[in-house]
This record gives sequence, C-alpha cells and structure tokens, in this order.
Amino acid sequence: MDILELFNYKFFNHAVLTILLTAITTGIIGTYIVSRRIVFISGGITHASFGGIGVAYFLGFNPILGAAMFSVLSAVGIEFFSSSKTVREDAVIGILWSLGMAIGIIFMALTPGYTPNLMSFLFGNILTVSSTDILINLGLASVVVVFFTLFYRTVQFIAFDKDYALTHNVPVKLFNCILLCLVALTIVMSIRVAGIILIISLLTLPPTTANLFFKQFSSIAIVSVIIGVIGGFTGLLGAYYFDIPSGASIIFTLVIIFGVSKIYKYITHKK
Repeated sequence: MDILELFNYKFFNHAVLTILLTAITTGIIGTYIVSRRIVFISGGITHASFGGIGVAYFLGFNPILGAAMFSVLSAVGIEFFSSSKTVREDAVIGILWSLGMAIGIIFMALTPGYTPNLMSFLFGNILTVSSTDILINLGLASVVVVFFTLFYRTVQFIAFDKDYALTHNVPVKLFNCILLCLVALTIVMSIRVAGIILIISLLTLPPTTANLFFKQFSSIAIVSVIIGVIGGFTGLLGAYYFDIPSGASIIFTLVIIFGVSKIYKYITHKK
C-alpha cells in the first residue's frame, strides 16, 4: 500500500497526530530530564504508574486516569521525601517503583472476569489512540509549551544549577514539584506510544542525540522535538510494513538515529 493511502484510515491519522504531540511534550520534558540528570526519577514515576492502571481496571474506570493519579502522587512523594532529607532520594524512588508495580500486578490479579492484555501498556500500541486521547495530548502539549516559554530562564537555572537558582530567590521547591508533575503527565500520555517499559528511551534518546550537536537548552529542546517526529513517523511506517509492535519500532528507529549521529560526530571530530 502507498504511504499516502494510509492517511485514508482514521487510526493512522490518530497515530500521526499522537506522534507529533508526543514529540513536543517528550522533546521538551526530556530535555529537562536529561539536563537535570533525573532519568532515574522518571523511571520510578513510570513504573509507579502501573499501580494506577491495575487499580483502575479493578474499580472499572479509565486506566490512563488511574496511571495519571499514581504518577502525580509519586512525583509529589519523591519531591516531599527527598526534600525532608529523612530518606535518601534513590531509596524513595526504588520504593515507589516497586510498590507501583506490585500494586498493579495485585489488582490485575484481583480483577474479576477477563484479564486485560498488558502488552499495550507495557510496550505501547499507538494504533489504539482515541480522539479523546488526542485532545488530552493537545492540552498537555499546550501547557508544556506555555509553561516552558513563560518560565524558560527559571527552568534553565533549576536544570543546570539548583544552588544558583536558590541564591536568586527562585522558589525551587515549587518549580520542582510542578516540573515533576509535568514529567508524570508526559509519561502517562506517552504510554500509548512506547509503553511503560520503553518510555524512558522515548524521553531520553531525542535530547541526548540533540545534545551531541547543541548545548543551549532551547536548541536541544527544539531539535529533540524534530528528532521525535522523524523517529516516531519512521518507526510507525516500519511497524506497518514489517508487522512489528509500533512502540519497539519507534524506539529502535530513535536508537538508530542516535547511533548514526554519534558516528557522524565522532568522524567529524576526528577530522
């Protein structure tokens, strides 16, 4: 089938729109995560969200809503306990990580009747995206763009030098909490694209690739979005033509882009 013919199908158009919107949120949020070096925190939030999916299935409401609730609570919990300095941050992340997964598995097992297919949540299935999901993604992308535009310098301070931000009377704790909540919501809305297992790669590969060529926060974020769109669309086509899972195909494509970029950077640097 010709590529243009695919746009006659509603599910494919939904998938393309989701890739575009997800590339915007993950590109910007991913740049913050990589700059701040909080990939491990993001991993904790990601896996904690599985608890919300399990509870949602058990109680009979939207699993994405359940994942959002657990993700935001985990983000706030990490910020609260790490700020109090009574428990080490990595310990809090590890506890929430395992607790979320355990709760998800327990409630999935307790759910009467049909046990839902976990593959779409663990590894993603972009073809299941609904019109409602797209509208929510659009809202989140708008919030992320507006927030980072209005508070660009403040986010930069916190991402690269938190102590410097504190000396300039920046409300670091408040911004940390808001940013972690945005990280949590971005993770949840990316579950359909890459799944819980692969989301971290979706958040880190584009900005890490962009960082090979650019050092300014805004440049990395913009290029990350572009890489996300290219990798997402190419991966989606690969999934269609080779009949493989879309999430894995997208991540594999992003890895190839990173690998080629790294080789190119190495060769040009040697010269």
